[in-house]
Amino acid sequence: MLYVKWLLVLILAYFAGILIKKCKLPSILGWLIAGMLLGPEAANLLSDQLRNTSSYQLIICWMQCAFGIMLGSELIVKRLRTYGKALFVTTLTQSLGTFVIVSVVFGIIFALQGVPIYLALVFGGIALATAPAPALSIVREFNTHGPVTDTLLPMAVLDDVVGIVVFFSVNAFVAHQVASGSLPLYMIPVMIFLPIILGGAIGYLVGLVLRKSQDTKMNLIALLLGITVIVGIGVYLNKEILKGITLNYMLMGVAYSGVLSNMIDEEKRQLLLQAYNPILAISLLISIVDLGAPLDYHLILGAGFYTFVYIVARAAGKNGGARLGATIMHMPETVKKYLGLTLLPHSGVSLVFTSIACTTLQSAPPLVRIVQGTIAAAAVINEIIAVIAAKKGFELAGELK
Repeated sequence: MLYVKWLLVLILAYFAGILIKKCKLPSILGWLIAGMLLGPEAANLLSDQLRNTSSYQLIICWMQCAFGIMLGSELIVKRLRTYGKALFVTTLTQSLGTFVIVSVVFGIIFALQGVPIYLALVFGGIALATAPAPALSIVREFNTHGPVTDTLLPMAVLDDVVGIVVFFSVNAFVAHQVASGSLPLYMIPVMIFLPIILGGAIGYLVGLVLRKSQDTKMNLIALLLGITVIVGIGVYLNKEILKGITLNYMLMGVAYSGVLSNMIDEEKRQLLLQAYNPILAISLLISIVDLGAPLDYHLILGAGFYTFVYIVARAAGKNGGARLGATIMHMPETVKKYLGLTLLPHSGVSLVFTSIACTTLQSAPPLVRIVQGTIAAAAVINEIIAVIAAKKGFELAGELK
């Protein structure tokens, strides 16, 4: 019965996307709002009872790996060489710029209010990460093409890596301050490189198969089997080896797709992606609905000063950092002006990081309440604004088709 309700939620979300699209807004906004209104905080069709089952979580992991395929397929070495240094520098300026701005702003506020200043670093560490799924959904739905799209797709991968390094480094420092248990420092490179190695290794094996095969249907089956194997190994490692630590399944999909995409010719790659497109659409729908489910719309009414400051400071960091990096590296004018708008979606990553931070701060309940209240409300408000802003960014850049 739980899975029948889930199917109903997905159908309703699909039609909500169609309705939103008639208002010239991206379908993802309809999916996100449907997830929120049908989730545990509202209608409860998509209940916590279902979302906590191992089978549901396994499906979500598979879907996260599956939409990583879209990102990885853009990591063609020949293409990356044309803007590799510029991409790397711009990623660092927008990620670290966001971390610095949010940390400094909250550092000043907390110093004036007598709140421990290290909590500002927690806010900065949570704020720098970008959730790639919303922007990817817009890219796919509107078939965007141009410098902003070409920069955003590989940047989403690098941004994820920078986010993991900075957040868990900050988390380790804060854990020392509050004398609470935390993730050991040596696990940070494990969380970054293990998904890449696992995805890349399976990608190489599948790539060898695809090189020899000319049958697109068989190639698609091989691609899907590879995703399933990766997720299976990842889930095993999470449960049996890395207990209490969740690997990044999207990063696995990126590495998997990136390796095999560089092993086959362009024509075969395009045919495979065309065949894969319906599966990508389903994976994005399921992932975005799951992203919206834990968001509580009541928090919009209860949002306070911290939430407002967090949203504004993060937007300033993303926009300012992206513009700075693009200007330094002499990137196209549209990238300088509009890349930052496409980097605003945030909620999935922010909620995961918030959960980890609150566990670290559990010996200081007042600080936990500040973090939970601020980020949870910001996740709801920012995600609605961010989806509209991201679509506007592509539109102003002249990349919507």
